[in-house]
Amino acid sequence: MPKKRSGGGLTTTQQAAKFLGVAALSGAVLAGLALPAAGALGLAAKGTVEGFDEIPSNLKTPPLSQRTTILDNEGGTIATVYSRDRTVVPLKDISPYMQDAIVAIEDSRFYEHGAVDLKGMLRALNSNVQSGATQGASTLTQQYVKNVFVEEAGDDPEKVAEATRQTLGRKVRELKYAIQVEEELGKKKILENYLNITFFGQQAYGVEAASQRYFSKHAKDLKLEEAAMLAGLVQSPTRYDPVNDTEEATKRRNTVLRRMADVGSVSKDEAAKAIESPLKLKVKRPRNGCITAVSGSGFFCDYVRKTILTDPAFGKTAEDRTKLWNLGGLTVKTTLSPRAQKAANEAATSKVNKDDKIAASVVQVEPGTGKILSMGQSRPYGLDQTQHETVLNLAVSNAMGGSTYGFQVGSTFKPITAAAALEKGISPAQSYSSDWKLSVPMSSFRNCKGAPTGSGNWDLQNEMDSEKGAFDMTSALGKSINTYFAKLEQQAGLCETVTMAKKLGYERGDGKPVSDNNPSITLGGTESTPLNMAAAYAAFANRGTYCTPIALQAITDANGKKVDVPKSTCSRAMSEKTADTVNQMLKGVVEDGTGTQAGLTDRDNAGKTGTTNDRVDAWFVGYTPNLSTAVWVGADVGKKVPMYDITIGGQYYDKVCGGCLPGPIWRTAMTGALNASETPSFNAVDVPRAKEKEDKEKDKDKGHDGDKGDDDKSDTTPSRPGFTGGRGDRHGGGNGH
Repeated sequence: MPKKRSGGGLTTTQQAAKFLGVAALSGAVLAGLALPAAGALGLAAKGTVEGFDEIPSNLKTPPLSQRTTILDNEGGTIATVYSRDRTVVPLKDISPYMQDAIVAIEDSRFYEHGAVDLKGMLRALNSNVQSGATQGASTLTQQYVKNVFVEEAGDDPEKVAEATRQTLGRKVRELKYAIQVEEELGKKKILENYLNITFFGQQAYGVEAASQRYFSKHAKDLKLEEAAMLAGLVQSPTRYDPVNDTEEATKRRNTVLRRMADVGSVSKDEAAKAIESPLKLKVKRPRNGCITAVSGSGFFCDYVRKTILTDPAFGKTAEDRTKLWNLGGLTVKTTLSPRAQKAANEAATSKVNKDDKIAASVVQVEPGTGKILSMGQSRPYGLDQTQHETVLNLAVSNAMGGSTYGFQVGSTFKPITAAAALEKGISPAQSYSSDWKLSVPMSSFRNCKGAPTGSGNWDLQNEMDSEKGAFDMTSALGKSINTYFAKLEQQAGLCETVTMAKKLGYERGDGKPVSDNNPSITLGGTESTPLNMAAAYAAFANRGTYCTPIALQAITDANGKKVDVPKSTCSRAMSEKTADTVNQMLKGVVEDGTGTQAGLTDRDNAGKTGTTNDRVDAWFVGYTPNLSTAVWVGADVGKKVPMYDITIGGQYYDKVCGGCLPGPIWRTAMTGALNASETPSFNAVDVPRAKEKEDKEKDKDKGHDGDKGDDDKSDTTPSRPGFTGGRGDRHGGGNGH
């Protein structure tokens, strides 16, 4: 190996003067060397030094874009994402063969000259004049500076073109900055930076990514022949690409090896032996983006991406947040539970096939923390529609990659009305009697300004004509009686009901405010999302405290510095007693109500079924004290599909109901996600019952059919001209059990 000595030690002005010595020769050698640029460069005549020194000497070196790694809550990798696949490594973690190879082929006098190789420049200039070609004379330092310009340009084609344009002005800027870099960094750091910034083809930036791409090993472990091949790529990554042209790549590698022998980096015998060896590639194909996420977590991965791109915690402007994401180098630890995600995927595909007209969404939230544990869908994440893939995240709002409006939630809203009523002091024993149909004056509902919601009547009905008579709150929830909840909302107050919904994080999928003018909200006529419903029900499990859902636990940047992440915000939505009472009543839904097909037998659990008009949406949302899960089933693209006389997942349904399809999916998701050894219980409370109901239900049939009465087809749209409100209200609203 040749003796290495620094060419530094000169000040900027001294090196500039040294360079100007070339220009000073222009008068004598101009004719022989044909240097038309001398005057244009401003490097000859009076004022030359001043012109050179006017170029700013503070080269701004942007941080190198690197890959971001997204982890689950156990530290396992979900996905790696990047705009440029790069992993920055120190020089000590780069094979000495690689260091020697790049110097030998790109700048063999690297350790002997300063920022500018005057001998090389004169040689190149003279050669260009003689041959008419354009031979480069850039040192590694100059090449590094050029790469800095390219990196700074990012993916902007115009900026990239400007950074690489072969102009004399750009060359002068490179020279000035190269001098600065030599003074400030020294040879070893320059070499380290160069090897980390350079493009090696096949989407690999920097030697570590290149080593992984072509040989599936770390850069520190590169052998002589491997290092030579990588060094040869720098001149033309496309021409010498070993994946697409082994012969050209081998020729170029051998050129590097011979050059290494010529300059004394290796012996001629070592070079000859390496030349005889085949390339022996072990290509590792790049895996980039959420489309490569493991365990079906692509939708969650994309939610993480959108969180960083939209949350002001990661930058004041969209441009700032995009820059952070594209720069990468982040290690993002998320809330995703591998166990829960596996269970959600299995559940979503257990009853619905990926090529069905109908899709299923499963999302799980941890009560008390707001942590999103899983997001699963029946269709796989991806862009290949021929394989029924999609990137539409059915669990979240439109702003976060979901459907335009979200979905009407049907009777899964009724527990929210019950909570509002209990908070107002209405007893669970409150009984209302009515026929199976009901007509309610719109003027009897008041919005939060105290004004009536309109004129005319709201006509609604229960699923079956047998569902009439008197019901208390417990039986009305168990059988999902629409007429009862219209009257309960009337007594509790529409404003109070909407206010309770907002306290529980209930939001429309399109981001518009939840209206306080639509009484049909109590039957689920306003769209929301599975994530919002899972988080809302988690508040019941958490004894009345709602926690905003979160997907992030911790983030560190490329330097290991912590990045602040938004925390879940928890606030009391209702009293503990109210939540405990709702829990006890919803236990009845899964024990002998409309959700018996969902119920778990080994632990306390509660939930609610829901369907909408024409059965275009079907739900089951339920929970244990330590896990809340929402399941939605319906058409995800195009027109809504009424789920009558339909085959889904290979099973025929004369009519889909919340208990008979989403319910079993929910049970599968919960069973797989929960630890059998952890079986916390709800806080037991006595729930008052209407006397006549209590007596009557002592002898009720425990073998109640969970499908029977699970849904109804009531028109929940208030029947008055010009009634407007949420999209769901204009289209019939939610209804049913």
